[in-house]
Amino acid sequence: MMFGVKLAHSLPGRTRFYIPKQLETNHIETWLRSFPGVYSASYNQVTGSLLIYHHITLSLYNLKSFIHKYKHTLKQAARSWKKAIPIIACGTIFLVNWYLQRSSYPAIVKALSYWVSTFTAISTSYDVIKDGVIHVLKERKGNVNTLTAASIFASLYMKNPGSALIITLMSTISELLTDYTSEQTKHYIHSVLKLDVSYAWRVKEKGVEEKVLVEDIEVGDKVVVFTGEKIPVDGIIIEGNGTADEASITGEYMPREVSGGDNVYAGSVLQSGHVTVTVEKVGEDTSLSKIVKLLEEAQDKRAPIQNIADTVAEKMVPVSFGLALLTFFFTRNLNRAMSMLVIDFICGIKLSTATALYASIGRAAKEGAIVKGSDHIEKMSKLNTVILDKTGTITEGMPVVQQVIAAEGFNQEDVIRLAAAAEKNSTHPIADAIMKQAKEWNILIPIRDNNAQVETTVGKGISTWLNGKRVVVGSLRFMNELKVKTTNLLQHMQNDENVIYVAYDQTLVGVVSIFDKIRSGMHRAVNNLRHQGINDIIMLTGDKRTVAREMAHRLKLNWYHAEALPDDKAFYVKKYGSTGAVMMVGDGINDAPALAHAHVGVTMGAKRTDIASEASDVIITSDNPEMLSELVGLSKKTMNIIKQNFIATFAINGIAILFGALGIFSPIVGAAIHNAATIGVVINSARILWLGRETNESQILRSA
Repeated sequence: MMFGVKLAHSLPGRTRFYIPKQLETNHIETWLRSFPGVYSASYNQVTGSLLIYHHITLSLYNLKSFIHKYKHTLKQAARSWKKAIPIIACGTIFLVNWYLQRSSYPAIVKALSYWVSTFTAISTSYDVIKDGVIHVLKERKGNVNTLTAASIFASLYMKNPGSALIITLMSTISELLTDYTSEQTKHYIHSVLKLDVSYAWRVKEKGVEEKVLVEDIEVGDKVVVFTGEKIPVDGIIIEGNGTADEASITGEYMPREVSGGDNVYAGSVLQSGHVTVTVEKVGEDTSLSKIVKLLEEAQDKRAPIQNIADTVAEKMVPVSFGLALLTFFFTRNLNRAMSMLVIDFICGIKLSTATALYASIGRAAKEGAIVKGSDHIEKMSKLNTVILDKTGTITEGMPVVQQVIAAEGFNQEDVIRLAAAAEKNSTHPIADAIMKQAKEWNILIPIRDNNAQVETTVGKGISTWLNGKRVVVGSLRFMNELKVKTTNLLQHMQNDENVIYVAYDQTLVGVVSIFDKIRSGMHRAVNNLRHQGINDIIMLTGDKRTVAREMAHRLKLNWYHAEALPDDKAFYVKKYGSTGAVMMVGDGINDAPALAHAHVGVTMGAKRTDIASEASDVIITSDNPEMLSELVGLSKKTMNIIKQNFIATFAINGIAILFGALGIFSPIVGAAIHNAATIGVVINSARILWLGRETNESQILRSA
């Protein structure tokens, strides 16, 4: 017996189960036939017998698990209906009781209607009453359910079960809509970020393709993806080409042309063509799974504004009871006193604040930005300074070789050959430029000495061994520290070029001039950040002062700090952070300390490192720098909406309480107004998901 499914017998290729609960024949059969390896399924409602013909290698455990998923889907649907039962019951009984009490039916019928209404009011609000009472007993203080329970019992005490039914009805509708909004927000994220693939085409020996479960795919396998299918794994294309929609991973809405050697990611859709992929990551290791996991973890990180909302709401409970007692003391009118209980500030404040922050995270996720917690949304709305790393953030991070100058006794090929020998296994952008140049010149890259390690000195350069002699690639400062012989002929390049020096056996071989252009959209991003109220935009770089000065001048930045090592970057972040909230944007290992010390650390771009991503609070999966200003704008909108909700909740409920105390509103009307206000502010928060763009926004946050 497993998952409520009993195995009757199992033969190779033929298995029979017994399912205790009666299911719809067509649905369960269709569901099972979609399972890879299942040829046919036949279900008998009378006997509960489920006969399945399948491939002989099919795992019995996986088959049972798949049936369990179907039953879990049914349970979710049943739970949804259960939530609606109190609404249907209270609404129906209220109308019947209202009609009977105003008609000429016998007294016994009216009495029966009264007791049915009382029983319905109590039974449908049992969980609310229970929670309200237990909270008082355990915590020695009330909550929103305590207030609701008190108002229900007050209505019944006044022999007005209709009022109790309306309170239960409206409260349930409010909670149901809030839950619905929350579920829609979750669905909104998961509809964008889900694999939704149960099988894959694995390539066996001799090129034979077999349909297998995604769970059975292992690293090193080869899978084929055809037009219109979702890519089920992270990997590298080894054959074929096509067009991939990677919006769910990178946030880029323009499809990407992919071919041999390109990386592809689980969750992407192959719009055209077909490709064979070598599997590098599966299951929870894929980029898609990591994004979903980060988003799930983000919901547990509360923003300070949420704590404030909860504190304010909590303190309003005794206020409501106090107002009820005062009203009854002065008016001796239980109806007016009860109005103080059915109208509160708790629901609107707590629910709308949480919904706004969660919707904001969902909105950002859809556009390609992973915010690791709602607290970062609030922090981004209060930024004073934005600090940008240069290489890979301000620039494209894909530099090219602009010029190669060889020292006396060497040629240009020697310079690139030796540099490539040291850089060939590096993921640094400069290494990419060197390797591209070596490929372009058809240079044969020498093999390093056996067991020779590449030693990296962060911010300075790298070194290794070739033919028993040391190869060094890095800055002039690095060369001087290692006492490499340099020539005056090359010193002038330090003044106006971004160059790396190449040395062999303590002798300078030559220099390579590297060019890395400013990333497309960076100028607009800087201008938009200023429109968002951020006046200080600073650049940090390990490059030379002359290069940094020129870059800062082009972008009209406030200031720059050149030749900065990782510790230096962290120091500057802390320095600026002492006077206000700071956002640090970077992508490399050397940015990780600075990202960790910033109020909001952001990694950006497809080439971001895992260490930088771990240290950051926000991950922008695309290479579009305008997302920086969009995120700041989104955070400000979110906080403005939360403030709107605070004002609306206090204003509407405050007026309702006043009118209730004066006897203008009955408890039923007061409950209706209170719950309508709660529904209104929750909807106001949820609209963040569908915000349109304003004139000063880019195309990123557009109408959904």
